[in-house]
Amino acid sequence: MNASTNESELDKLNTALEEGAFRQIRYTLNKTLRPSEVAHLIEKSPPKERRLLWSMIHKDIEADVLQELGDDVKSEILSKMNTSEVLAISESLETDDLADMMQQLPETVMHELLRSMDHQNRERLEKVLSYPEDTAGGLMNTDTITIRPDITIEAALRYLRRHAELPDMTDSLFVVSRKDTYIGSLPLTRMLVSDPSSTVREMMVTDKPPIPADMEDTLVAKLFEQEDLVSAPVVDEDGQLLGRITIDDVVDVIREDADHSLMSMAGLDEDEDTFAPIMKTTRRRAVWLGINLITAFLASAVIGLFEETIGKVVALAVLMPIVASMGGIAGSQVLTLMIRGQALGHVERSNAGWLLNREMVVGALNGVLWALVVAVIAIIWFQDLTIGIIIACAIIINLFAAALAGTMLPIILKAWGIDPALAGSVLLTTITDVVGFFAFLGLATFFYS
Repeated sequence: MNASTNESELDKLNTALEEGAFRQIRYTLNKTLRPSEVAHLIEKSPPKERRLLWSMIHKDIEADVLQELGDDVKSEILSKMNTSEVLAISESLETDDLADMMQQLPETVMHELLRSMDHQNRERLEKVLSYPEDTAGGLMNTDTITIRPDITIEAALRYLRRHAELPDMTDSLFVVSRKDTYIGSLPLTRMLVSDPSSTVREMMVTDKPPIPADMEDTLVAKLFEQEDLVSAPVVDEDGQLLGRITIDDVVDVIREDADHSLMSMAGLDEDEDTFAPIMKTTRRRAVWLGINLITAFLASAVIGLFEETIGKVVALAVLMPIVASMGGIAGSQVLTLMIRGQALGHVERSNAGWLLNREMVVGALNGVLWALVVAVIAIIWFQDLTIGIIIACAIIINLFAAALAGTMLPIILKAWGIDPALAGSVLLTTITDVVGFFAFLGLATFFYS
């Protein structure tokens, strides 16, 4: 189903919801749309319609839909389920998806779920849960197919045929020793065209190292991108095979990182539900507004230092926002570029100096250009040459400071273990406001005193 067809089906479903055509809705949800499309429909629906849609989904596709939902919406739906319903859904989930779901369950339900599992599945799940969610170990799935290096290709093919089906995204078999130490991988494409009498050891690939279980998920995503991987083995510190990561999990990481960068700029969670309850949304936003209020008072305090000067020259109050705004926009451009560069792995200490020099020159050139434009406008507007000189100098100073802050803040914050996307914009705005006001009003005090 292409994108236009998908939108057409969703539009029809929305119309059916409005008309109360529940039979048509149930058929569309369970027979026409894919699980990802059903999840999209649920996420774009207000809470009341969301509960109605979920109640119409067949039990046999609930697990598929649930794992496509964002964390906030998934948590909301799970909170409305009883233990038996959660247990039924868990049977259809892969280990990594089940581990993600477990972290959103009440403790009592989690323990009940673990008790209901057989020893092998419980051991697999506990292995995944023992690693942080944002590491390779937290991403991995323990559903792998392993073979020994000393068997023939023909024997390996017979072994595969005994499986009713292969795990999703299986593009390679992992070669391990008798102690489960990872040795290499055997791509299925190579296996199918190899001499059946050849041994696995002769045909396997050993030039691609496995992924350590404690590797950060963002680094895993970069590795998949650089190597064009579909799946990759995950090993512990002793080199024992723990599981594998597949491309669908990496796509989720990339999407979450993109959401995180966007939402963090406004101090929001990347899993923020568009239709979250009023009080929950209010609490989340209140913290960020409080932080911004503190920085606003700091900028206001700087303005207060020059109250007497502002009282003498009314034009200063009119032109002040221009200086702060120009610095804020210029700094945001640099900050966004640097945060993106960090996310892509382009920005490092070795090239930070070059970037800083480049941005300082760009800031100075843009400062001079727009300082002249604003100065001419201010002189014509207020018939005062002095006010034009003051605002021109203030803009050059502030754009220079914006370039410096926008370049250095992400590097400094990352070195301190603070997320630049979350804290960078607040600090940058504070710096450009304070520097802009201080430069503008300080120069005005000097010239008009």
